[in-house]
Amino acid sequence: MWGAIAGLQRFLRQASRRFDWCQRPARQAGLEPNSSILSEVFQLPTWAVLLLSISPNYPLLKRNCVQYWAVSPDFCQPYSTWNTLPAMKKSRILLADDNDNIRTVFQEGLEGCGYEVVPVASVVEALRLISTEQFDVLLSELHLPEASDGFTIVNAMRHTQPNAATLLLSSYPVRQAAMTALLLQADQVLVKPIGVAEISEIIRKKLSDSSAHMPVNKERVAAILERDLNVTIENWMSRVERTGELTATSLTYQERTGHLPQLLGDLVRRLRLAPSAKSPISCAAREHGILRRKQGYSIPMVVEESRILQVTIFNTLQNNMGSVDFSTVLLDVMTIADEVDSQLKQAMLGFMETAAAKSAS
Repeated sequence: MWGAIAGLQRFLRQASRRFDWCQRPARQAGLEPNSSILSEVFQLPTWAVLLLSISPNYPLLKRNCVQYWAVSPDFCQPYSTWNTLPAMKKSRILLADDNDNIRTVFQEGLEGCGYEVVPVASVVEALRLISTEQFDVLLSELHLPEASDGFTIVNAMRHTQPNAATLLLSSYPVRQAAMTALLLQADQVLVKPIGVAEISEIIRKKLSDSSAHMPVNKERVAAILERDLNVTIENWMSRVERTGELTATSLTYQERTGHLPQLLGDLVRRLRLAPSAKSPISCAAREHGILRRKQGYSIPMVVEESRILQVTIFNTLQNNMGSVDFSTVLLDVMTIADEVDSQLKQAMLGFMETAAAKSAS
């Protein structure tokens, strides 16, 4: 009896390893299981099939067996010969982190999830491997203790192996991580702390999406902001509604957001100017400051609205990271920051102008 149980456990372990690879192509082929696959194809004894049928893993195991047989029937062999079957190819991960403990934990954890992990502790090692070996995934710490850091590694991987998924580890808050991903062309920035299981799931999804690294039409930041104007306004409003300091002043949706199309329009026009062109002053921003004074805003409230606008704009770019033209993005990001600050200045001038006029009267 104990020998039968041990044999069943061994079967379950080997079946899980042998059949997992074929689930995706089988689903794509629309295959359905049948009840005789375990005994007829894999020649399992009756006692094993009966024991398996009362196992909670039985439905999944049976489906996997069917998929395995349907996708590659010539590769199906009796259970007794499984140890001689060739091993399936594992996805390769280049893991770059200077922290020995983190590197060890991630390596062991990801290898336990079925990946082949090649660990390195420096940028130089990572660059050497990128130029000499093939990888499916780059998982790199952003801040490495060298003159060149994760930026260099991502850039090298993007140019040398453009189809590899690129993931960066960072301790930055979410907002800063989003901007980092935008500037570094990484597929995603993973904010620490993060567990191995979550990283493994993210990698699995990246690798299963065959279109993740397909070439796309690149857009300038101005075009993206113009296209996603309404989405940006809605996201801005959503953030404002979660800010008690601002919602303390009761305004309608139109009263709250009516200035944004003009301000964002001024920003888009500024982005399309030549770098050497003189920056125009936003009259809409000045009018906005005057209006906010009449609506009962304080100066800190106007500043907070401007801060939320800048965060929302960067979030819009993050959501369009796959189509951003990175050849100009750094200049565009600098222009956005400068224009939002300039608009805030004009809003403050309008705000104070109204206050001064009121005092004079």
